[in-house]
Amino acid sequence: MAWDAACNQVDSAVILVPSGFDFMIQSTIFTGPCHDGLVFQVDGTLMPPDGPDSWPKKNSGVINGRGEKWWDLPCKPHKGINGTTMPGPCDSPTAIRFFMSSNLTIQGLKIKNSPHPNTDGIHIENTNGVGIYNSVISNGDDCISIGSGCFDVDIKNITCGPGHGISIGSLGNHNSRACVSNITVRDSVIRVSDNGVRIKTWQGGSGAVSGITFSNIHMDSVRNPIIIDQFYCLTKRCSNQTSAVSVSEILYENIRGTYNIRSPPMHFACSDSLPCTNITLSDVELLPDKGDSVRDPYCWNAYGVSQTLTIPPVSCLLEGIPGSIFNNDMHYC
Repeated sequence: MAWDAACNQVDSAVILVPSGFDFMIQSTIFTGPCHDGLVFQVDGTLMPPDGPDSWPKKNSGVINGRGEKWWDLPCKPHKGINGTTMPGPCDSPTAIRFFMSSNLTIQGLKIKNSPHPNTDGIHIENTNGVGIYNSVISNGDDCISIGSGCFDVDIKNITCGPGHGISIGSLGNHNSRACVSNITVRDSVIRVSDNGVRIKTWQGGSGAVSGITFSNIHMDSVRNPIIIDQFYCLTKRCSNQTSAVSVSEILYENIRGTYNIRSPPMHFACSDSLPCTNITLSDVELLPDKGDSVRDPYCWNAYGVSQTLTIPPVSCLLEGIPGSIFNNDMHYC
């Protein structure tokens, strides 16, 4: 009722969750359209019912917290009998979601204990004109993931980790078409993470990733600081396919720090039929986090240049633009 009243108020309205109070609400969807200037100010704590037994059936949550009982369901990875995964209902609610919105600002929120045990911190999809700034994210999957249909996205001053880094993708799953362009990630720190800055696509997809800039990023003991993976697959049964999401015009500048020597500091694994092109490296310096053992960068069918000397040197990038790019019309968006 409070939402409806504020949504319909002609003058700007504020819905306040006052400091010092906890409010338990069921799965709730706040709908519009609303008049301009509506503010939902959370100074206190919002939380859902405690666990699956108290949660409404066949409902997806749009609120924060209390995820422990969801994490321990037997259907979750290695939570069943003898460390196995058991069958059964397993759909956890999403902590908070915004959709079909414009001119939206979210700031000052603290979100913890999402019901998903392996969850992206912030996921955006089919979204443009987005700025993500001044956030600290520690979670079980990507700190920020950028899905299909995103363009004109600016990400700045993010502290990420532990987690899976900042990712574009995954894209092209189930032979789908995906388009992502004009993405900037800058002035950020990634710590003790499986990945740093990543682009991941499935074989069999189509579309394009282009105009991506990763700038002024510090890596602290990251396993894959710089990675493009066009062979992304969650099982060992993925078969090779000729179609792919194109990856081009990717700039890495002022990327410094340390990497976990279990993996190469730079990993460019590109499609056999549709290579990555126009990869540019500038002021990249990545050192092993322990000892003197140095891993060489890995490249597969990746075309690009090093504008400055990189540490370690990247001699595996191919020069020029391959002819197969001009003969493939599936990568345009």
